[in-house]
Amino acid sequence: MDLRIFTEPQQGASYDTLLSVAKATEDLGFDAFFRSDHYLHMGDVDGLPGPTDAWITLAGLARETRRIRLGTLMTAGTFRLPGVLAIQVAQVDQMSGGRVEFGLGAGWFEAEHTAYGIPFPKEKLARLEEQLAIVTGLWQTPVGEKFSYAGDFYQLTDSPALPKPAQSKIPVLVGGMGATRTPRIAAAYADEFNMPFGNLEDSRRQFDRVREAAVAAGRAASDLVYSNALVACVGKDDAEVARRAAAIGREVDELKTNGLAGSPSEVVDKIGRYAEIGSSRIYLQILDLHDLDHLELISSHVQSQLG
Repeated sequence: MDLRIFTEPQQGASYDTLLSVAKATEDLGFDAFFRSDHYLHMGDVDGLPGPTDAWITLAGLARETRRIRLGTLMTAGTFRLPGVLAIQVAQVDQMSGGRVEFGLGAGWFEAEHTAYGIPFPKEKLARLEEQLAIVTGLWQTPVGEKFSYAGDFYQLTDSPALPKPAQSKIPVLVGGMGATRTPRIAAAYADEFNMPFGNLEDSRRQFDRVREAAVAAGRAASDLVYSNALVACVGKDDAEVARRAAAIGREVDELKTNGLAGSPSEVVDKIGRYAEIGSSRIYLQILDLHDLDHLELISSHVQSQLG
């Protein structure tokens, strides 16, 4: 089971804070540092000092880390034109020496679009399919050849399809809870399917849908990695769990139901139940980015038991 650290910087984090978390992620032996892609905070927080851009952040971290994978859950398809996004991600992959993973979603948070003057189209999933076709098509086009695309939303003509990533293939992540279209999109484009904040039964059901869609698309179900994103709140005793839950404005019982909360042994047991349904990677949503002792505890008492 791979454990990855997943942050939500729109809730309030500077680049320096994210750098501290990324360095701890690397030093403590976690597999990857991922971040959300949002420009507006959610819930009862002020979001200060304000949003940081996902790919600018990852470009900086690419030069200041050496081992960990870097990526997004998920880049919002509404924020960037796909041709420009392909250039940005390829460049960050070069800057990291080939450590980028690319999660792309349709975009969903209308308020942040309104706040920053970003169009919020109705046909988001149809656009997402075209975006994935374009980004992956640009990366896969051999050097010296041209790429063209004629879609309903995007048209590219004789693109040189440059630059290329450092990796021969950047892993592509697709995720979500949609019952029909999301599994089909994942089957067509994804190397990994991520289930965001789903319980065991919902995750099992969605993984099965993606497996069926993969087979229908002519792929083996095992071609994809299956993963979960879950909020983490771990403590060495009940008091520490309660303190960490209070720090992020959540209740312990709710976190134990909907996330990975409790003692290290409780969390290891629950991760094991996700492994039983086929999940091989967990993105630990860390909401208090100043509590690096939390990461150390997870590394030494949870990750160490997972092998």
